[in-house]
Amino acid sequence: MDTKAVGRRIRAKREQENMTQEFLAELIDVSPNHISVIERGVKIPRLDTFVAIANALSVSADELLMDVVDQSTVNAASELSSAIEKLPQADRLRILKAIHSLVDF
Repeated sequence: MDTKAVGRRIRAKREQENMTQEFLAELIDVSPNHISVIERGVKIPRLDTFVAIANALSVSADELLMDVVDQSTVNAASELSSAIEKLPQADRLRILKAIHSLVDF
């Protein structure tokens, strides 16, 4: 498992939510040092801690584990599809052309 990648995603989501390590630690009842260790990928959090982090950050576990869990790529593709559907037609066509150039159909 790429613990550093998972830690980076936790950190990015925490920062996106404008949370400090101290605030997140307080929310889930661990030390700020423990959050730091997880975010740096030094240690894998226990399952209950991981779930608490995901809940506190309002993020799905598979989003945090996207390159670790095979099924999460399906969810990522679904999220991407939903985001693309919200774009204007011209932007959707531009994205589709870019995807076609990257993927052999």
